[in-house]
Amino acid sequence: MEYASKPHTKPSSNISEIVSKITKVCRFRSIGVLSSENPNHHHHPNTNNNNSNNSLLAEDSSDATEEAECNGEKVYPQPAEKIQTKPIACSNVEILKLFDSISALKLAYVRLQEAHLPYDPEKLEAANELVVSQLQALCKIKRAYKEKQFKEANSMSACSALLLAEIQVHEELLEGLKSQIKVKDTEILGLQQALQDLDLKNGKLVEECRQTERENVKVMNISSIEDIVKAASKAIHDFAKPLISLMKASGWDLDRAANSIEDSVVYSKRSHKKYAFEAYIARRMFHGISLQCYDVDRVLGLDDPVDALIGDPDSSFAKFCRSKYLLVVHPKMEASFFGNLDHRMFVTSGRHPRTPFYQAFVKMARWIWVLQGTLASIEPKADLFRVKRGSEFSDVYMECVEELKEDVVFFDEGRSKLKVEFMVMPGFRVGETLVKSRVYLSKMRSSNDTC
Repeated sequence: MEYASKPHTKPSSNISEIVSKITKVCRFRSIGVLSSENPNHHHHPNTNNNNSNNSLLAEDSSDATEEAECNGEKVYPQPAEKIQTKPIACSNVEILKLFDSISALKLAYVRLQEAHLPYDPEKLEAANELVVSQLQALCKIKRAYKEKQFKEANSMSACSALLLAEIQVHEELLEGLKSQIKVKDTEILGLQQALQDLDLKNGKLVEECRQTERENVKVMNISSIEDIVKAASKAIHDFAKPLISLMKASGWDLDRAANSIEDSVVYSKRSHKKYAFEAYIARRMFHGISLQCYDVDRVLGLDDPVDALIGDPDSSFAKFCRSKYLLVVHPKMEASFFGNLDHRMFVTSGRHPRTPFYQAFVKMARWIWVLQGTLASIEPKADLFRVKRGSEFSDVYMECVEELKEDVVFFDEGRSKLKVEFMVMPGFRVGETLVKSRVYLSKMRSSNDTC
Protein backbone atom coordinates (compact mmCIF):
# COMPACT_ATOMS: atom_id res chain seq x y z
CA MET A 1 0.00 0.00 0.00
CA GLU A 2 2.87 2.30 0.74
CA TYR A 3 4.33 1.65 -2.71
CA ALA A 4 0.98 2.36 -4.26
CA SER A 5 0.85 5.80 -2.73
CA LYS A 6 4.46 6.86 -3.34
CA PRO A 7 4.29 7.37 -7.10
CA HIS A 8 1.59 9.98 -6.51
CA THR A 9 3.53 12.03 -3.99
CA LYS A 10 5.33 14.26 -6.43
CA PRO A 11 2.39 14.80 -8.77
CA SER A 12 0.31 15.66 -5.75
CA SER A 13 2.74 18.42 -4.94
CA ASN A 14 2.56 19.78 -8.50
CA ILE A 15 -1.19 19.48 -8.64
CA SER A 16 -1.51 21.24 -5.29
CA GLU A 17 0.56 24.13 -6.55
CA ILE A 18 -1.51 24.41 -9.76
CA VAL A 19 -4.75 24.19 -7.80
CA SER A 20 -3.52 26.83 -5.40
CA LYS A 21 -2.68 29.17 -8.27
CA ILE A 22 -5.98 28.57 -10.05
CA THR A 23 -7.91 29.07 -6.80
CA LYS A 24 -6.05 32.28 -6.12
CA VAL A 25 -6.58 33.63 -9.64
CA CYS A 26 -10.13 32.53 -10.38
CA ARG A 27 -11.43 33.30 -6.90
CA PHE A 28 -14.43 31.05 -7.21
CA ARG A 29 -16.36 30.02 -4.23
CA SER A 30 -13.78 27.76 -2.56
CA ILE A 31 -13.94 24.41 -0.91
CA GLY A 32 -15.49 26.03 2.11
CA VAL A 33 -18.74 25.87 0.23
CA LEU A 34 -18.39 22.17 -0.10
CA SER A 35 -17.12 21.77 3.46
CA SER A 36 -20.31 23.30 4.75
CA GLU A 37 -22.06 20.14 3.68
CA ASN A 38 -22.19 17.08 5.87
CA PRO A 39 -18.62 15.64 5.94
CA ASN A 40 -19.87 12.22 6.85
CA HIS A 41 -21.97 12.10 3.70
CA HIS A 42 -19.61 10.78 0.99
CA HIS A 43 -20.59 11.70 -2.56
CA HIS A 44 -19.71 9.56 -5.40
CA PRO A 45 -18.07 11.78 -8.03
CA ASN A 46 -20.20 10.38 -10.81
CA THR A 47 -23.53 10.81 -9.02
CA ASN A 48 -23.07 14.32 -7.56
CA ASN A 49 -21.51 16.15 -10.47
CA ASN A 50 -24.80 17.63 -11.66
CA ASN A 51 -25.86 18.99 -8.27
CA SER A 52 -22.43 20.47 -7.60
CA ASN A 53 -22.35 21.97 -11.05
CA ASN A 54 -25.75 23.61 -10.63
CA SER A 55 -24.76 25.09 -7.26
CA LEU A 56 -21.46 26.46 -8.47
CA LEU A 57 -22.88 27.73 -11.79
CA ALA A 58 -25.56 29.68 -9.97
CA GLU A 59 -23.02 31.20 -7.61
CA ASP A 60 -20.55 31.96 -10.39
CA SER A 61 -23.16 33.75 -12.58
CA SER A 62 -24.07 36.14 -9.75
CA ASP A 63 -20.47 37.32 -9.27
CA ALA A 64 -19.76 39.90 -12.04
CA THR A 65 -16.29 40.78 -10.83
CA GLU A 66 -14.62 37.35 -10.84
CA GLU A 67 -11.91 36.65 -13.40
CA ALA A 68 -9.21 34.08 -14.18
CA GLU A 69 -5.78 34.23 -15.76
CA CYS A 70 -4.40 32.05 -18.52
CA ASN A 71 -0.69 32.48 -19.46
CA GLY A 72 -0.81 36.09 -18.27
CA GLU A 73 -4.15 36.86 -20.06
CA LYS A 74 -7.46 37.43 -18.34
CA VAL A 75 -10.59 35.33 -18.95
CA TYR A 76 -13.99 36.55 -17.82
CA PRO A 77 -16.49 33.90 -16.73
CA GLN A 78 -19.46 36.32 -16.73
CA PRO A 79 -21.12 37.56 -19.98
CA ALA A 80 -18.80 39.74 -22.06
CA GLU A 81 -21.24 42.63 -22.52
CA LYS A 82 -21.00 43.46 -18.79
CA ILE A 83 -17.25 44.06 -19.00
CA GLN A 84 -16.35 45.25 -22.48
CA THR A 85 -16.20 49.02 -23.00
CA LYS A 86 -15.87 48.77 -26.77
CA PRO A 87 -18.37 47.08 -29.09
CA ILE A 88 -17.35 43.61 -30.29
CA ALA A 89 -18.30 42.42 -33.74
CA CYS A 90 -18.75 38.67 -33.27
CA SER A 91 -20.88 36.17 -35.07
CA ASN A 92 -23.43 34.04 -33.22
CA VAL A 93 -21.25 30.97 -33.71
CA GLU A 94 -18.22 32.60 -32.02
CA ILE A 95 -20.33 33.73 -29.07
CA LEU A 96 -21.77 30.26 -28.63
CA LYS A 97 -18.24 28.77 -28.70
CA LEU A 98 -17.15 31.23 -26.01
CA PHE A 99 -20.10 30.40 -23.75
CA ASP A 100 -19.56 26.67 -24.22
CA SER A 101 -15.85 26.97 -23.28
CA ILE A 102 -16.67 29.01 -20.17
CA SER A 103 -19.32 26.47 -19.12
CA ALA A 104 -16.84 23.62 -19.68
CA LEU A 105 -14.21 25.47 -17.60
CA LYS A 106 -16.64 25.87 -14.73
CA LEU A 107 -17.55 22.23 -14.89
CA ALA A 108 -13.83 21.23 -14.87
CA TYR A 109 -13.22 23.45 -11.87
CA VAL A 110 -16.14 21.86 -10.02
CA ARG A 111 -14.57 18.46 -10.60
CA LEU A 112 -11.25 19.85 -9.35
CA GLN A 113 -12.92 20.93 -6.12
CA GLU A 114 -14.67 17.60 -5.73
CA ALA A 115 -11.29 15.84 -6.00
CA HIS A 116 -10.17 17.58 -2.78
CA LEU A 117 -12.96 16.17 -0.62
CA PRO A 118 -12.32 13.36 -0.31
CA TYR A 119 -8.77 13.84 -1.51
CA ASP A 120 -8.18 11.74 -4.64
CA PRO A 121 -4.87 12.34 -6.41
CA GLU A 122 -5.91 10.64 -9.62
CA LYS A 123 -9.14 12.59 -9.93
CA LEU A 124 -7.25 15.75 -8.96
CA GLU A 125 -4.71 15.25 -11.73
CA ALA A 126 -7.43 14.49 -14.31
CA ALA A 127 -9.46 17.50 -13.23
CA ASN A 128 -6.36 19.67 -13.37
CA GLU A 129 -5.62 18.61 -16.94
CA LEU A 130 -9.23 19.30 -17.90
CA VAL A 131 -9.07 22.82 -16.38
CA VAL A 132 -5.80 23.53 -18.19
CA SER A 133 -7.21 22.30 -21.52
CA GLN A 134 -10.31 24.50 -21.12
CA LEU A 135 -8.15 27.52 -20.27
CA GLN A 136 -6.08 26.84 -23.37
CA ALA A 137 -9.26 26.64 -25.44
CA LEU A 138 -10.34 30.05 -24.08
CA CYS A 139 -6.93 31.48 -24.88
CA LYS A 140 -7.23 30.12 -28.41
CA ILE A 141 -10.63 31.79 -28.81
CA LYS A 142 -9.19 35.05 -27.54
CA ARG A 143 -6.22 34.92 -29.92
CA ALA A 144 -8.53 34.20 -32.86
CA TYR A 145 -10.72 37.15 -31.90
CA LYS A 146 -7.70 39.48 -31.60
CA GLU A 147 -6.41 38.37 -34.98
CA LYS A 148 -9.82 39.09 -36.48
CA GLN A 149 -9.90 42.52 -34.82
CA PHE A 150 -6.42 43.27 -36.13
CA LYS A 151 -7.44 42.36 -39.68
CA GLU A 152 -10.59 44.46 -39.44
CA ALA A 153 -8.62 47.38 -38.03
CA ASN A 154 -6.17 47.21 -40.93
CA SER A 155 -9.05 47.03 -43.37
CA MET A 156 -10.77 50.00 -41.70
CA SER A 157 -7.58 52.03 -41.72
CA ALA A 158 -7.16 51.39 -45.46
CA CYS A 159 -10.79 52.41 -46.06
CA SER A 160 -10.29 55.47 -43.90
CA ALA A 161 -7.28 56.51 -45.94
CA LEU A 162 -9.27 56.17 -49.16
CA LEU A 163 -12.17 58.11 -47.68
CA LEU A 164 -9.88 60.87 -46.48
CA ALA A 165 -8.38 61.16 -49.94
CA GLU A 166 -11.83 61.28 -51.52
CA ILE A 167 -13.00 63.85 -48.96
CA GLN A 168 -10.01 66.03 -49.79
CA VAL A 169 -10.85 65.87 -53.50
CA HIS A 170 -14.46 66.84 -52.81
CA GLU A 171 -13.39 69.67 -50.54
CA GLU A 172 -11.24 71.06 -53.33
CA LEU A 173 -14.20 70.82 -55.71
CA LEU A 174 -16.39 72.53 -53.11
CA GLU A 175 -14.00 75.42 -52.82
CA GLY A 176 -14.03 75.79 -56.60
CA LEU A 177 -17.83 75.81 -56.63
CA LYS A 178 -17.91 78.41 -53.87
CA SER A 179 -15.72 80.70 -55.91
CA GLN A 180 -17.98 80.18 -58.93
CA ILE A 181 -21.02 81.01 -56.81
CA LYS A 182 -19.44 84.28 -55.75
CA VAL A 183 -18.86 85.17 -59.40
CA LYS A 184 -22.45 84.25 -60.28
CA ASP A 185 -23.80 86.28 -57.35
CA THR A 186 -21.94 89.29 -58.64
CA GLU A 187 -23.40 88.74 -62.11
CA ILE A 188 -26.90 88.35 -60.64
CA LEU A 189 -26.62 91.65 -58.80
CA GLY A 190 -25.57 93.33 -62.02
CA LEU A 191 -28.46 91.78 -63.95
CA GLN A 192 -30.94 92.73 -61.23
CA GLN A 193 -29.81 96.33 -61.42
CA ALA A 194 -30.09 96.25 -65.22
CA LEU A 195 -33.61 94.76 -64.90
CA GLN A 196 -34.67 97.53 -62.54
CA ASP A 197 -33.41 100.11 -65.02
CA LEU A 198 -35.32 98.41 -67.84
CA ASP A 199 -38.50 98.24 -65.73
CA LEU A 200 -38.19 101.95 -65.04
CA LYS A 201 -37.76 102.71 -68.74
CA ASN A 202 -40.65 100.42 -69.66
CA GLY A 203 -42.87 102.14 -67.11
CA LYS A 204 -42.12 105.49 -68.71
CA LEU A 205 -42.82 104.08 -72.19
CA VAL A 206 -46.13 102.57 -71.05
CA GLU A 207 -47.19 105.88 -69.57
CA GLU A 208 -46.26 107.65 -72.78
CA CYS A 209 -48.28 105.11 -74.81
CA ARG A 210 -51.31 105.54 -72.59
CA GLN A 211 -51.03 109.29 -72.88
CA THR A 212 -50.87 108.95 -76.67
CA GLU A 213 -53.92 106.68 -76.65
CA ARG A 214 -55.85 109.20 -74.60
CA GLU A 215 -54.88 112.03 -76.92
CA ASN A 216 -55.45 110.20 -80.21
CA VAL A 217 -58.53 108.38 -81.50
CA LYS A 218 -58.26 104.60 -81.55
CA VAL A 219 -58.28 102.88 -84.89
CA MET A 220 -59.67 99.34 -84.95
CA ASN A 221 -60.17 96.98 -87.83
CA ILE A 222 -63.57 95.59 -88.63
CA SER A 223 -62.68 92.05 -87.56
CA SER A 224 -62.26 93.21 -83.94
CA ILE A 225 -65.72 94.83 -84.00
CA GLU A 226 -67.23 91.65 -85.44
CA ASP A 227 -65.69 89.59 -82.64
CA ILE A 228 -67.15 91.91 -79.99
CA VAL A 229 -70.59 91.86 -81.65
CA LYS A 230 -70.51 88.04 -81.69
CA ALA A 231 -69.51 87.99 -78.02
CA ALA A 232 -72.35 90.36 -77.13
CA SER A 233 -74.86 88.25 -79.08
CA LYS A 234 -73.69 85.08 -77.32
CA ALA A 235 -73.90 86.83 -73.93
CA ILE A 236 -77.55 87.73 -74.60
CA HIS A 237 -78.22 84.12 -75.61
CA ASP A 238 -76.54 82.84 -72.40
CA PHE A 239 -78.59 85.16 -70.15
CA ALA A 240 -81.85 84.19 -71.88
CA LYS A 241 -81.38 80.57 -70.70
CA PRO A 242 -81.67 81.22 -66.91
CA LEU A 243 -84.36 83.82 -67.55
CA ILE A 244 -86.53 81.29 -69.43
CA SER A 245 -85.79 78.61 -66.81
CA LEU A 246 -86.99 80.91 -64.00
CA MET A 247 -90.10 81.75 -65.98
CA LYS A 248 -90.89 78.05 -66.37
CA ALA A 249 -90.26 77.40 -62.67
CA SER A 250 -92.49 80.34 -61.72
CA GLY A 251 -95.43 79.06 -63.78
CA TRP A 252 -95.24 81.52 -66.65
CA ASP A 253 -97.00 80.71 -69.92
CA LEU A 254 -94.06 80.92 -72.31
CA ASP A 255 -96.28 80.89 -75.39
CA ARG A 256 -98.20 83.94 -74.19
CA ALA A 257 -94.97 85.61 -73.05
CA ALA A 258 -93.33 85.09 -76.48
CA ASN A 259 -96.51 86.30 -78.22
CA SER A 260 -96.53 89.46 -76.08
CA ILE A 261 -93.02 90.22 -77.30
CA GLU A 262 -93.64 89.45 -80.98
CA ASP A 263 -97.26 88.65 -81.82
CA SER A 264 -98.58 86.53 -84.67
CA VAL A 265 -95.24 84.91 -85.41
CA VAL A 266 -95.31 81.45 -86.98
CA TYR A 267 -92.35 79.52 -85.52
CA SER A 268 -90.93 76.61 -87.44
CA LYS A 269 -90.21 74.91 -84.09
CA ARG A 270 -91.59 75.59 -80.64
CA SER A 271 -88.04 75.86 -79.34
CA HIS A 272 -87.44 78.84 -81.64
CA LYS A 273 -89.54 80.98 -79.31
CA LYS A 274 -86.33 81.47 -77.35
CA TYR A 275 -85.32 83.98 -80.06
CA ALA A 276 -88.26 86.17 -79.06
CA PHE A 277 -86.85 86.41 -75.51
CA GLU A 278 -83.36 87.13 -76.89
CA ALA A 279 -84.86 89.87 -79.08
CA TYR A 280 -86.58 91.31 -75.98
CA ILE A 281 -83.30 91.41 -74.01
CA ALA A 282 -81.34 92.95 -76.92
CA ARG A 283 -84.04 95.54 -77.53
CA ARG A 284 -83.90 96.66 -73.87
CA MET A 285 -80.10 96.56 -73.66
CA PHE A 286 -79.59 98.68 -76.81
CA HIS A 287 -82.50 101.02 -76.02
CA GLY A 288 -81.33 104.63 -75.84
CA ILE A 289 -77.74 103.60 -76.47
CA SER A 290 -75.30 106.50 -76.61
CA LEU A 291 -71.80 105.89 -77.88
CA GLN A 292 -69.38 107.12 -75.22
CA CYS A 293 -65.63 106.64 -75.22
CA TYR A 294 -64.20 105.02 -72.08
CA ASP A 295 -61.53 102.51 -71.06
CA VAL A 296 -62.87 98.93 -71.16
CA ASP A 297 -59.63 97.07 -70.41
CA ARG A 298 -60.08 96.89 -66.62
CA VAL A 299 -63.59 95.41 -66.78
CA LEU A 300 -62.56 92.93 -69.48
CA GLY A 301 -59.59 91.79 -67.39
CA LEU A 302 -61.75 90.63 -64.45
CA ASP A 303 -63.05 87.07 -64.19
CA ASP A 304 -66.13 88.25 -62.30
CA PRO A 305 -67.32 91.70 -63.49
CA VAL A 306 -69.30 92.13 -60.25
CA ASP A 307 -65.93 92.87 -58.62
CA ALA A 308 -65.68 95.98 -60.79
CA LEU A 309 -69.14 97.12 -59.62
CA ILE A 310 -68.37 96.60 -55.94
CA GLY A 311 -64.92 98.19 -56.28
CA ASP A 312 -66.28 101.31 -57.99
CA PRO A 313 -70.08 101.63 -57.55
CA ASP A 314 -70.14 105.05 -59.24
CA SER A 315 -68.33 104.05 -62.44
CA SER A 316 -69.95 104.29 -65.86
CA PHE A 317 -70.15 100.48 -65.96
CA ALA A 318 -71.97 100.39 -62.60
CA LYS A 319 -74.46 103.04 -63.75
CA PHE A 320 -75.00 101.14 -67.02
CA CYS A 321 -75.73 97.85 -65.18
CA ARG A 322 -78.06 99.60 -62.73
CA SER A 323 -80.19 101.27 -65.39
CA LYS A 324 -80.32 98.23 -67.71
CA TYR A 325 -81.27 95.77 -64.94
CA LEU A 326 -84.24 97.90 -63.95
CA LEU A 327 -85.22 98.07 -67.62
CA VAL A 328 -84.80 94.37 -68.50
CA VAL A 329 -86.15 92.68 -65.35
CA HIS A 330 -89.70 93.86 -64.68
CA PRO A 331 -90.82 94.06 -60.99
CA LYS A 332 -93.57 91.47 -61.57
CA MET A 333 -91.02 89.19 -63.19
CA GLU A 334 -88.59 89.50 -60.26
CA ALA A 335 -91.34 89.02 -57.67
CA SER A 336 -92.50 85.84 -59.39
CA PHE A 337 -88.92 84.54 -59.58
CA PHE A 338 -87.82 85.17 -55.99
CA GLY A 339 -90.95 86.09 -54.06
CA ASN A 340 -89.51 89.53 -53.26
CA LEU A 341 -87.90 92.60 -54.82
CA ASP A 342 -84.60 92.43 -52.95
CA HIS A 343 -82.51 92.56 -56.16
CA ARG A 344 -84.33 95.68 -57.26
CA MET A 345 -83.94 97.35 -53.87
CA PHE A 346 -80.20 96.59 -53.85
CA VAL A 347 -79.66 97.96 -57.34
CA THR A 348 -81.81 101.05 -56.74
CA SER A 349 -79.81 101.88 -53.60
CA GLY A 350 -76.55 101.76 -55.59
CA ARG A 351 -75.45 98.30 -54.46
CA HIS A 352 -74.98 95.13 -56.46
CA PRO A 353 -75.99 91.72 -55.04
CA ARG A 354 -73.62 88.84 -55.64
CA THR A 355 -76.33 86.31 -56.56
CA PRO A 356 -76.15 83.82 -59.46
CA PHE A 357 -78.97 85.57 -61.36
CA TYR A 358 -77.47 89.04 -61.02
CA GLN A 359 -73.99 87.72 -61.87
CA ALA A 360 -75.40 86.21 -65.09
CA PHE A 361 -76.99 89.56 -65.94
CA VAL A 362 -73.76 91.51 -65.29
CA LYS A 363 -71.72 89.12 -67.47
CA MET A 364 -74.14 89.80 -70.31
CA ALA A 365 -74.24 93.56 -69.65
CA ARG A 366 -70.44 93.75 -69.69
CA TRP A 367 -70.24 92.83 -73.39
CA ILE A 368 -72.95 95.33 -74.37
CA TRP A 369 -71.09 98.02 -72.42
CA VAL A 370 -67.74 97.02 -74.02
CA LEU A 371 -69.34 97.12 -77.49
CA GLN A 372 -70.77 100.55 -76.81
CA GLY A 373 -67.43 101.95 -75.62
CA THR A 374 -65.49 100.34 -78.46
CA LEU A 375 -67.79 101.68 -81.17
CA ALA A 376 -67.38 105.19 -79.77
CA SER A 377 -63.57 105.01 -79.84
CA ILE A 378 -62.92 103.88 -83.41
CA GLU A 379 -62.34 105.74 -86.62
CA PRO A 380 -64.32 105.99 -88.89
CA LYS A 381 -67.41 106.55 -86.78
CA ALA A 382 -69.77 103.63 -86.21
CA ASP A 383 -73.54 103.62 -86.37
CA LEU A 384 -76.15 101.14 -85.19
CA PHE A 385 -79.00 100.11 -87.53
CA ARG A 386 -82.16 98.10 -86.93
CA VAL A 387 -84.36 96.00 -89.20
CA LYS A 388 -88.13 96.43 -89.06
CA ARG A 389 -90.58 93.55 -89.13
CA GLY A 390 -91.82 92.73 -92.63
CA SER A 391 -88.69 94.04 -94.28
CA GLU A 392 -87.44 92.20 -97.32
CA PHE A 393 -84.59 89.87 -96.41
CA SER A 394 -81.14 90.77 -97.76
CA ASP A 395 -78.06 88.73 -97.07
CA VAL A 396 -76.00 91.92 -97.42
CA TYR A 397 -77.47 93.42 -94.24
CA MET A 398 -78.84 90.40 -92.44
CA GLU A 399 -78.16 86.81 -91.42
CA CYS A 400 -80.47 84.06 -90.21
CA VAL A 401 -80.29 83.24 -86.49
CA GLU A 402 -81.06 79.55 -87.09
CA GLU A 403 -78.69 77.35 -89.04
CA LEU A 404 -80.71 75.27 -91.50
CA LYS A 405 -80.20 72.02 -93.33
CA GLU A 406 -79.27 72.25 -96.98
CA ASP A 407 -82.81 71.43 -98.19
CA VAL A 408 -84.63 73.94 -95.93
CA VAL A 409 -85.20 77.67 -96.53
CA PHE A 410 -87.40 80.46 -95.26
CA PHE A 411 -89.75 81.99 -97.82
CA ASP A 412 -93.11 83.74 -98.15
CA GLU A 413 -96.30 82.40 -99.75
CA GLY A 414 -95.33 83.76 -103.14
CA ARG A 415 -92.02 81.96 -102.93
CA SER A 416 -90.35 84.99 -104.47
CA LYS A 417 -89.00 86.97 -101.51
CA LEU A 418 -88.19 86.33 -97.84
CA LYS A 419 -89.65 88.52 -95.09
CA VAL A 420 -88.26 89.37 -91.65
CA GLU A 421 -90.48 88.35 -88.71
CA PHE A 422 -88.42 90.16 -86.08
CA MET A 423 -84.88 91.34 -85.41
CA VAL A 424 -82.91 89.45 -82.77
CA MET A 425 -79.66 91.50 -82.78
CA PRO A 426 -79.07 94.93 -84.37
CA GLY A 427 -76.38 95.51 -86.99
CA PHE A 428 -73.56 98.06 -87.14
CA ARG A 429 -72.08 100.18 -89.88
CA VAL A 430 -68.41 101.19 -89.63
CA GLY A 431 -67.56 103.46 -92.56
CA GLU A 432 -68.28 101.41 -95.66
CA THR A 433 -68.25 98.09 -93.80
CA LEU A 434 -71.31 96.40 -92.27
CA VAL A 435 -71.69 94.01 -89.37
CA LYS A 436 -74.88 92.12 -90.23
CA SER A 437 -77.96 92.17 -88.04
CA ARG A 438 -79.45 88.84 -86.93
CA VAL A 439 -83.09 88.22 -87.85
CA TYR A 440 -85.71 85.47 -87.62
CA LEU A 441 -87.75 84.38 -90.69
CA SER A 442 -90.91 82.39 -90.09
CA LYS A 443 -92.39 80.05 -92.73
CA MET A 444 -90.35 77.03 -93.91
CA ARG A 445 -90.66 74.60 -96.81
CA SER A 446 -88.30 72.09 -98.43
CA SER A 447 -86.24 73.54 -101.26
CA ASN A 448 -82.77 73.53 -102.74
CA ASP A 449 -82.28 77.22 -101.90
CA THR A 450 -80.49 78.41 -98.79
CA CYS A 451 -80.94 81.39 -96.54
